[in-house]
Amino acid sequence: MKWYKNLYIGEKASKRKKTIIARCKIGKPQLGTYLITLPVNDSNSLEIYPSYVLLQEHYKRKNMFVVGIALEREEALEVVQKILMDCYDRTGQFLVREMVLN
Repeated sequence: MKWYKNLYIGEKASKRKKTIIARCKIGKPQLGTYLITLPVNDSNSLEIYPSYVLLQEHYKRKNMFVVGIALEREEALEVVQKILMDCYDRTGQFLVREMVLN
């Protein structure tokens, strides 16, 4: 798993940022924690996963790129909205992958 250097963090998750990242890196499941990643395919802008899903071997092999973290699904949707609006403000388009990787 790779982590975006300017990670987007939900308000509730911001209090536990270091713990969430540390637990993800050592493979500990965290109920209620969501990770926002760049998509596996090119037809999506972003993908939201419960953090424990990315601990599965299938996703470990894909080397997911995490751009945001949130507590609760609703907060994850708010973080995705923030990422998309930032992307549009900077580039005039919703090309999140290009914004994040450049």
